[in-house]
Amino acid sequence: MAFTRATGKHRRPSRSARTTRNIAGIAGLAATGVVASVSSPAMAATSGAAHDTGLQRAVVLGDELAERVQAQADAQQAVAETAEAKAKAEADAVKQAQAAKAAADKRHEDEVRAAREEERKRLNAFVAPIAGSYVSTAYKASSGLWSSGTHTGIDFHAATGTTVHAVGAGTVVEAGWGGAYGNNVVIKMNDGTYTQYGHLSQIGVSVGQQVMPGQQIALSGATGNVTGPHLHFEARTGPDYGSDIDPIAYLRAHGVNV
Repeated sequence: MAFTRATGKHRRPSRSARTTRNIAGIAGLAATGVVASVSSPAMAATSGAAHDTGLQRAVVLGDELAERVQAQADAQQAVAETAEAKAKAEADAVKQAQAAKAAADKRHEDEVRAAREEERKRLNAFVAPIAGSYVSTAYKASSGLWSSGTHTGIDFHAATGTTVHAVGAGTVVEAGWGGAYGNNVVIKMNDGTYTQYGHLSQIGVSVGQQVMPGQQIALSGATGNVTGPHLHFEARTGPDYGSDIDPIAYLRAHGVNV
């Protein structure tokens, strides 16, 4: 009588089936980057050296792939960090350039403002018509020497040839002979008033010329109706005779001590 192999759920799997499952599991571990360090007893018993070689190759390939991925990630990170550093450096350079330009522009504006203020002060400044002199004849002094009976200006002591200065900025409206005033200069000041300089020995400006405070316009002398060399100075509200105002008060109002 012949005997047959029992079958059913208690039947032990064949050696070939067990080996196939073990290899599939190892391959799965290698594909997911997990390094296997222990092999099953069944594998050791049935697979032999060829199966061990396959496991090692899978692990090596997994490690190489992981290293390549990590190297690529590191390279990308390095590129990103370099680009970020470059962008930051460029942004900082732009900010520094803008700050430097703003500072330079402010310095320039301050310099221009200061120069304008200095020019304004210079143009509005007043000086005495004769430096280091004094008033020898007062305003409104009485004498028959003057046609009006009183002095319409003030006289500054000055020898012939003494430099005569424009007391402030303005435009020359008269330069020549002025009758009793002799050689004279009349200037329309920038504030709308007029100043007159009489008895000159020499005139150094012409009609229409712009003059600045302290500029030399003539030399003092003794021309016209005089008894000796000096400078006759008048302040007026208009260009004509008879519009005179107190020259001392006029000069002092403009900061000149006489």
